[in-house]
Amino acid sequence: MATRTSTETVTFRHPFRLSGVDDMQPAGPYLVETDEELLQTLSAPAYRRLATLIRLGGTPGSNELGRIVDIDPAELAAARARDARPQDIAPTSVDRVATGTHRRPPLLPEA
Repeated sequence: MATRTSTETVTFRHPFRLSGVDDMQPAGPYLVETDEELLQTLSAPAYRRLATLIRLGGTPGSNELGRIVDIDPAELAAARARDARPQDIAPTSVDRVATGTHRRPPLLPEA
């Protein structure tokens, strides 16, 4: 069975959390590896994902230098999407109009 491994560096701008990992991970670059196997097909080559792994720093308070954790690619994609959203930014008037939360100021009586 033929396998392949693809490697990607994922950079988080904000701290994040993944299931299966107890502690919050700091912002920064992380190496993500995906292992796939070639399926025996008669048509075009097709691959099936075997594992997606992320390399993390050691657990705080331990002597480990780092760890490799098996993760769900959908969970990683969701964490990346959350990281890409604007954080702690108050909505502008344009945002309020777009979401329907904008109210016009009361009309002042004419003098």
